[in-house]
Amino acid sequence: MIANQQIKVKYTKQALKTLKSYSSDIREQLRAKIKGLIEVPPKGDIKPLQGSKSEKRLRVGKYRIIFEYLEEGNIKILMVNKIDTRGGVYK
Repeated sequence: MIANQQIKVKYTKQALKTLKSYSSDIREQLRAKIKGLIEVPPKGDIKPLQGSKSEKRLRVGKYRIIFEYLEEGNIKILMVNKIDTRGGVYK
């Protein structure tokens, strides 16, 4: 990724619904970690998901954020697919 190129953050409906269900302090913590993903290099405990070519996971305490980097034309997109606890996100 190029350092000066903007990265747009998008959420799936499922990820937004889950994010809204958490308390405001948890929401802010998760949003801060998601902002770290648009930096170059991305910050956080990131690992690729097994069985997926593009999806990765970010660990935030007991929560997991499943995301991937996409491109639409020359626009980079950080797509947040799922947010849940460790027990629920991989189902």
